[in-house]
Amino acid sequence: MKLMIVTGTRPEIIKLSPVIKECIYRGLDITLVHSGQHYSYEMDRIFFEELGLPEPDYNLEAGSGSHGCQTASILCGIEKLMMEVNPDWVIVQGDTNTVLASALAASKLHIKVAHVEAGCRSYNKLMPEEINRVLTDHISDLLFVQSDEIRVILLGEGIKDEKIVVVGNTIVDAVIQNLEIANEKSGILEKTDLSPGKYGLLTLHRQENVDDPERFSRILDGVGRVSERYGISFIYPVHPRSQKMIREHGIQVPDSIVRIEPVGFLDFLRLESTSYIVMTDSGGVQFEACVLRVPCVTLRDETEIPETIAVGSNLVAGTDPVQILRASEKMVNVQKDWPNPFGDGDSGKKIIDRIMLES
Repeated sequence: MKLMIVTGTRPEIIKLSPVIKECIYRGLDITLVHSGQHYSYEMDRIFFEELGLPEPDYNLEAGSGSHGCQTASILCGIEKLMMEVNPDWVIVQGDTNTVLASALAASKLHIKVAHVEAGCRSYNKLMPEEINRVLTDHISDLLFVQSDEIRVILLGEGIKDEKIVVVGNTIVDAVIQNLEIANEKSGILEKTDLSPGKYGLLTLHRQENVDDPERFSRILDGVGRVSERYGISFIYPVHPRSQKMIREHGIQVPDSIVRIEPVGFLDFLRLESTSYIVMTDSGGVQFEACVLRVPCVTLRDETEIPETIAVGSNLVAGTDPVQILRASEKMVNVQKDWPNPFGDGDSGKKIIDRIMLES
C-alpha cells in the first residue's frame, strides 16, 4: 500500500504529524508532499523540524496568489506528481486550497481520498475555507471526523455512513506528544519577558477579518479593551498576511498588543498553555485551547467547532469591541474543568488502522 500525505500550511503539518509518525512507526510506504502554500521558514519548515518529521519528498512551491490561481497551481503540480507516484491513498487534512486541489486531483485520477478533520461547518459561504471543506468532503472516500455531532452533519448532507469514521481530532495527539517538550525546550516566555498567566494570546489572520480594514480595526480595539480591563498585555505573533494589511492600511494597533514574528509550534504551545486567555480567529487554536483548558474567545461571527461552545471552553464574540469585552468577561470566570470532546490522543493510530482495513 502506497500513501501520499499532502500538507501546505502550519495547521496541516501539526495535525498530520501524528498520522505521519504512525506511518513511519509501521514502516509504511509514504510520500510526503508540501504544496508550498505557506512558504516561509517561520510558517512551515520550522514545524517539520520541531515535530521531528522528515523533510517532504516533494515541494510544489505554489506560493501566494488569488484563491483561484493558488488552487490551480497546486492542482496542476499535484496531479502530475500523483501520476508519477501512483499512490493507493491520498491523505489531506482540513480546509485549505491545498486540501481541495489535492482531493480533486486524486478523485479525477481514481485515487482514494482520506479527509482528516472532515465535516466541520461554519455555514458561512463567504469563507473560502467553507467551500474547500464542503467540496472535499463530497469527493472523499473516507471522512475522519472528530465527534458524533459532525457525523450527523455529514449524514444530513447525504454522505454514506460507511464512509464516516469518528476518530477524535489529531490535534489532541499533537498536543500530548509535544507539550512536555515545549515546557522543557521553549524559551519564549523568557525572550518576551512574560510570566505564566499574566498575559493574553492573540492570533488574527483570517481573510474575512484582516482584509477589511474597518473590521480588523474593530477587533484590535476590542482586544485593547480586554487588555485594559484586566491589566494584561496581549502577545500577537503576526501572520505575514496580517502584517501586510496593518502596513498598507495604516491600522492602529493598541500599545497593549505586543506584536512579534511568527513562532514555531513549541514556542506557540508554550505561549498558549500558560496564557490567561486566548483570542483568535483560528480553528486550530480553538481546538488547542480547549485541549489545554485555556479560556478562548473566537473573533468571528460563527465557528465550525461547535463542540468547544458546548463544553464551555469557547465563546463566539463577533467583531464588535463591546461584545468582545463581554465575551472575555464571561470566559475568564469559567471553571477550567470542561471535558475534552476530541479524543484520547490516539486519532493518528485509528486513522491508519481504518485506511489499512479498507485497502
